[in-house]
Amino acid sequence: MRLWLSGYRSYELGIFNEQDLKVKVIKAVLKERLVAKLDQGLEWVITGPNLGVEQWGLEVVLELKKAYPDLKLALLEPYADFSSRWQEAKQVKLAQLRSKVDFLGLVSKKPYQGIRQLQNYQNFCLNHSDQALFVYDELYPGKLKFAYQASKKKANYPCELVTMDELQTFAADYQENYGSW
Repeated sequence: MRLWLSGYRSYELGIFNEQDLKVKVIKAVLKERLVAKLDQGLEWVITGPNLGVEQWGLEVVLELKKAYPDLKLALLEPYADFSSRWQEAKQVKLAQLRSKVDFLGLVSKKPYQGIRQLQNYQNFCLNHSDQALFVYDELYPGKLKFAYQASKKKANYPCELVTMDELQTFAADYQENYGSW
């Protein structure tokens, strides 16, 4: 199975520091969901380079690969020079992640020219995966709204959501069972 993993950008969640407790919660939920998918035949995780859920997902999958060496990770960027306007530290982090994936690719080899490149990226991810796992809640729309809507239109394409309520419940249950993070 090939899984498209995506979700909110860090700023959409009000996260501006990697030490934020919300990052730990999201990573823990992603790990739990991905391990369950591994038991269902997960072979590839396909994700993008966006700051937020996609990069945290990259980190989680890279960690899981230690226990599941057959798991493969693809990082697809919608266009060339995707991160060129980012702060240097964020560019360095992405470069480190790029160096660790099993497959690195560009959907468009040209620099950003317009919304069509993002639509092509979305269509590429949909057409090269068997299902999606999105950290997304319809009650809190974000940039992923269009990808989520497209996934719902594709026949026989399961799209599993991790909602805000689920994240909140997971955090509360964890704290109740294990104490602090």
